[in-house]
Amino acid sequence: MLGFCLTAPLLDVAAKLASASVPVGQITAARFIVQCALMAPFIWIMGLSLRVARNQLLALVVRALLLLFATFCFIAAIRVMPLADALAIVFVAPFIVLLVGKFYFGEDVGPRRVGAALVGFVGVLFVIQPSFAAFGVVAIIPLGTAVAFAFYILVTRGLSRRMHPVTLQFHTGLIASLFCIPVLIVAQGSGSDLFDPIWPTDLALLWLLGVGFFATVSHMMMTYALSFAPSATLAPLQYFELPVAALFGYLVFNDFPNMLSLLGIAIIISAGLYMIHRERVLAKQSAAARVTPPI
Repeated sequence: MLGFCLTAPLLDVAAKLASASVPVGQITAARFIVQCALMAPFIWIMGLSLRVARNQLLALVVRALLLLFATFCFIAAIRVMPLADALAIVFVAPFIVLLVGKFYFGEDVGPRRVGAALVGFVGVLFVIQPSFAAFGVVAIIPLGTAVAFAFYILVTRGLSRRMHPVTLQFHTGLIASLFCIPVLIVAQGSGSDLFDPIWPTDLALLWLLGVGFFATVSHMMMTYALSFAPSATLAPLQYFELPVAALFGYLVFNDFPNMLSLLGIAIIISAGLYMIHRERVLAKQSAAARVTPPI
């Protein structure tokens, strides 16, 4: 998980560097095409089957489209926003997952965790406010990433129990690529700032490959981390990604969150860690309640 926190911001750095000359849609497509190409040899080496059960196909397509939308929104935002600001807004996703679980799926979520989620949303507003003043409506775009990623997590919960992580990553990259490529072909010569593809220079090509490479490596690290340890153990470590993103943003782009954004980031991290703490406490209480008392 620490490896994920160190490599995932490098994906963001490569995407931001590429966005100086390459359209957002093309960067998004590169992320999934490279992922698909990198996963293919591992499918063959590990002898994994590419066959997908009919009842899993729709979930796979939905998962890929959610990640595609989340990626596009995030890259569109970091073209102008500091990495840490955009990423902090995306960290509202766990709160959305919790609230959707409570109000839509009827999961047992207590008032303390709901309160922590609401506090987290307040922290997001602290981050958005100065970003909105500086960059306009683009500051709201990471919320699209957060919402899409929250539902992506919910869909992944079911699929990860039935599919191998490598197969899941390959199919996600393949499906997303099959949606991206036709859009780029249609947009060719349209002059669209977001979708009209260009022939990248050597350096831009390196950034595009970096986007796909770091996306694949980081997500595989997270997937395998979750297979080795409970999510409740790993979740607090994920917040290490925020200071790493802030450091890379400062070193590469000389971007650093202002004081109001830093306050918002601190609120988001605190609310998230408290929510994780409550989940651990409730898990221990539930485990203790299941123990049969001695006669």
